[in-house]
Amino acid sequence: MLRAEFPDLRAFALHCDSIDVLAEFRNRFYLPSETIYLDGNSLGLLAKDAERAVFRVMQDWRERAIGGWTEAQPAWFTLAEDLGAQMAALVGAGADEVIVTNSTTVNLHQLLSTLYTPDASRPAILADVLNFPSDLYALSSHLRLRGLEPKTHLRLAESRDGLTLSEDDLIAAMTPEVQCALFPAVLYQSGQLLDMQRLTAEAHRRGILIGFDCSHSIGAVSHELDAWGVDFAFWCSYKYLCAGPGSAGGLYLNRRHFGRPPGMAGWFGHRKATQFEMSPDFEAAEGAGSLQIGTPNILSMAPLIGTLPLFAEAGMERLRAKSLAMTDYLMTVAEEKLSRYDVQVVNPREAPRRGGHVALRHPEARRLSLALRAEGVIPDFRPPDIIRLAPAPLYNTFTDCYEAVLRLASILETRAYERQGEAGGIVT
Repeated sequence: MLRAEFPDLRAFALHCDSIDVLAEFRNRFYLPSETIYLDGNSLGLLAKDAERAVFRVMQDWRERAIGGWTEAQPAWFTLAEDLGAQMAALVGAGADEVIVTNSTTVNLHQLLSTLYTPDASRPAILADVLNFPSDLYALSSHLRLRGLEPKTHLRLAESRDGLTLSEDDLIAAMTPEVQCALFPAVLYQSGQLLDMQRLTAEAHRRGILIGFDCSHSIGAVSHELDAWGVDFAFWCSYKYLCAGPGSAGGLYLNRRHFGRPPGMAGWFGHRKATQFEMSPDFEAAEGAGSLQIGTPNILSMAPLIGTLPLFAEAGMERLRAKSLAMTDYLMTVAEEKLSRYDVQVVNPREAPRRGGHVALRHPEARRLSLALRAEGVIPDFRPPDIIRLAPAPLYNTFTDCYEAVLRLASILETRAYERQGEAGGIVT
């Protein structure tokens, strides 16, 4: 349809940008000068609203000192709950089922310590070979803590192509020995969006608890965790949510699990009304708030005070629609401009199976990523041969997508990537 209506893809980009209902949000971010930033699935850009929120918290610290815990607006003492209630709308959950706390992997550890209860008949955890490594490290550690061998009891469903997962294969791996399953909502390399509703229904049919790592989906994909019956989920907030490097993560606990004592209890998981009575006996808060551990990192949570209202204002329906339109356009341009250079689009094409980024495969992906940066385009490299391009609907444009591909085509045509050599080091 794109080619039929707009044979000139640049003209189509300009047309889309001219009718973009989210265009005004772009001015509310700090955009790197003379740079096309397409790495929002690793670190979102700084929103001016987030900056003001941080300054406001700093001002409260300066002027109120200890009084900020109860006198600041919003008060620090209940900030995790207040932000959790706002974040719940992004994942289709009740306000008391979401809490903003800890980092992503710490939240997974807390959820596993609370919900993973192996016995002789169901000792195993099911994950997949394409899962984010930190999640697999956490799963293995919980098996060891319970005297189980990860090589035996961590079941990893295979991938047929090394990039995507088949829901049929994941369901087939839900054997009677599995007590708990964990999958990514969106695969961090290929950008595949899993059918969370189907997987949850099939897991529960087999008596298996199921959770999802939503780090690459929250803020880019609509979720209905309650309606789907998901048991637990967790995520970071520094990607599409634009809360800054190392900002506090979030977790979801389905209310059917309310009342379970947290596996790792701490004083901020205590019932708020009696927390400062300092009783030696732990009285868990109701809801997901019970899974908090220590004192919340207020400065790491502060940017969310500014960014979550942006998402409420934009609306996930509009954000998802623009994300799908941009990634569809990006794939169209990439196939026209890059296929002659053996660049492959390897993420799923169907909208219901696609997250928020496009994955391009090329043998020289690492050096191409460096060369793109030299040409003012910030992509993302994932070994061994994937370049990820993530147009964020709040601040990227269709023209960004077109120009990025055009510069990549020029790099390939002139073989400019060869000048990057074989230097080592981290490519974020």
